[in-house]
Parts: sequence; C-alpha cells; structure tokens
Amino acid sequence: MNERFNDSTIQHPLVIGLTGPNAAGKGEVAQALKKLGFSYHSLSDAVREEALALGRTTGRDDLILTGNELRRGGGPGILAQRIIPRLCGRDVVDSIRNPAEVAALRSVPGFTLLGVTAPTEVRYRRALKRGGRGDAVVDLASFLEKEAEENTADPAAQQLSATFALADRTLVNDGALDALRAAVASLVSELEQAD
Repeated sequence: MNERFNDSTIQHPLVIGLTGPNAAGKGEVAQALKKLGFSYHSLSDAVREEALALGRTTGRDDLILTGNELRRGGGPGILAQRIIPRLCGRDVVDSIRNPAEVAALRSVPGFTLLGVTAPTEVRYRRALKRGGRGDAVVDLASFLEKEAEENTADPAAQQLSATFALADRTLVNDGALDALRAAVASLVSELEQAD
C-alpha cells in the first residue's frame, strides 16, 4: 500500500478508477474530476512509454499489443501496480482494462471503480468525430471488430467487459457534457458523504 495514505493530512482518501468501452466518455469524466481537484493518472501512460521505447506508435493497435506484452511479462495487474505508488489520496485512475488491475487497485484506501458507458452508435459517432485517436475509424463494423479485440478471455490481455462488470458504480454518458459533469460532481459528493 502507498505510504502516503498513512499521512494524517489525508483524512478521507478517494480514488476513482475509470473503465468502459472506447469513446464512452472516460476522458471527459477524468477532466471533470481534475476540475474537482483530483490528480490524474492513466494506466495507458505506462503502455505509451513502453511502446515508444520499443519504437512503436501510440496508435490503438500498438498500444493493445504493448499492453498485452507487459501483462504477460509482469502479470495482468502490472499496469496498476506501477501507478499505485504515484497515488496521493484524491486521484482518478483512467484506462483500467483488466480485472487484475482492479484487484490491485482495491488495495488502495477509498478506491471506487466507475464504469462509463454509452450506446454503441453514440460511441461510434464520437470515435469518428475525434479521428480514432491514432487509428482510423472506417465504419461501424470495423469499430465493433476492434472492440472485440479488447474483450478476450486471455488473462494477460484487455478484458473490458469483465472489468466493467466489476464496477462499483455505472455512469451512462449519452447526453450533454453539462449533464455528465453534473453527474460526476454528484457522484463525488455522494462518495465523500459515504466515507
């Protein structure tokens, strides 16, 4: 466990982990949490660093490949284990894609896993609008095919559906951005009061 959580100045740690399918709005939720004073961490950062060190791109295909290799070499919870020492007690942890990552993060005081989702058609339109973040989104069939690659039974691979099933709370992001921000603020308030 992180030594900083034993610091007497951290009265009520609150660490919100984010999981969910591509283009569900996890980034917007993270931005809303940052505006509420949360420190941002992403398991994808460790994957990006490794991909670049290997001379790969930071496109979705290379990140999936690199993340899977890291999990095979260091265990399926390796990405979360690398992030835990950076947590300070009021954090958002983005890009949780494997149940073992959730298990590792559950050792952190105040951890809650938030599943962010939206209807497939909405997510597809968002992916088209943002340009696929490094990988071209051609059509809905290709979008769904890429999602299938993120939902394997391989313990060392991405298992988005199994990870989402572990969520303590779920947020459906199918409306306006203001509504999403309000829902995030309400969730934080609720979690703080429950502590």
